Amino acid sequence: MLYRHGDVLVQSVSEQRVSDLPAAHPRPGVTLARGEVTGHSHRFRDVASVQLYTVGADTYAQVLAESAELIHEEHATITLPRGLYKVWMQREYSPEAIRRVLD
Repeated sequence: MLYRHGDVLVQSVSEQRVSDLPAAHPRPGVTLARGEVTGHSHRFRDVASVQLYTVGADTYAQVLAESAELIHEEHATITLPRGLYKVWMQREYSPEAIRRVLD
């Protein structure tokens, strides 16, 4: 299942475990992305419900509780069920470069 939360994409990879990810490092906090223009953020409401991991340049979120709410000031809340998710930012093409979409 793929979820879109503004410029943040979250895909279930529940067939994997954190232990299957090579060199997964726990990442503090529950914020997936901060808006560089607005200052808003894509974050999980309950700190205890999720653990973020960094694997190289990739980010993963493990929902530890029965569910976790992904919130943002300008987007509807998404409730993610327990599981492992890969997270990435939307990109766009321009003739100069492929760049991250700014929120």
